[in-house]
Amino acid sequence: MPSLYALKPWYTRRLHRFVAGAVARGTSPDLFTLVGVLGAALAGAAIAVGWWPLALVLLAVRLAGANLDGAVARARGVARPWGFVLNELGDRVSDLLMFAGLAVLAVRTGGETVAGLTPLAWVLVAAVAATLPTFVSLAGAGAGTPRFNGGPFGKTERCAFAVLATALPTLLPGVAVVVVVGSVLTALVRARRAHRVLTSPVAAAAPDGTAAGLAGSGA
Repeated sequence: MPSLYALKPWYTRRLHRFVAGAVARGTSPDLFTLVGVLGAALAGAAIAVGWWPLALVLLAVRLAGANLDGAVARARGVARPWGFVLNELGDRVSDLLMFAGLAVLAVRTGGETVAGLTPLAWVLVAAVAATLPTFVSLAGAGAGTPRFNGGPFGKTERCAFAVLATALPTLLPGVAVVVVVGSVLTALVRARRAHRVLTSPVAAAAPDGTAAGLAGSGA
């Protein structure tokens, strides 16, 4: 399904000079994970006070860090399992920092109750829903599937809608609903992909009945 996630390869190519520079200097990919988290922390502060242009720039930094850590690791040939863990932790912390900013914004700006929930409650529900696609992907990876990404609503879309809510706080409940629905749909898409891999003839023929090894085969 098409989404802004499809722009990730394009965005990574735009950042190729940073990748080349990191390779030349031997820069650790973990530095870019840290840059992404710091960008998200500052973006959360900008969101909290309603400075949407600054939030836009800082969330772009957050996404750049999330793109560059993996790109640099691959370019330098230093990709490792612990790097995968740090990348996942960085993404989750960055999301929490962004939603924390939205929660403060909801408290600051108030707003009407929608469907029985205050804007703050809607933000909290959205923050929980946003974790579902990652939980599904990691659950599948634990069973032996590739670590699935993509879908109709990922972190790029979450950042875009966070900026929209910052610019127009009255839309916070509506934005939260979009995040909830989009996250659930993305989780279902990834679950379906995991189910397809895990129930394939190759997986069924494996000694333990899992799809172990399929990630390396490009399945």
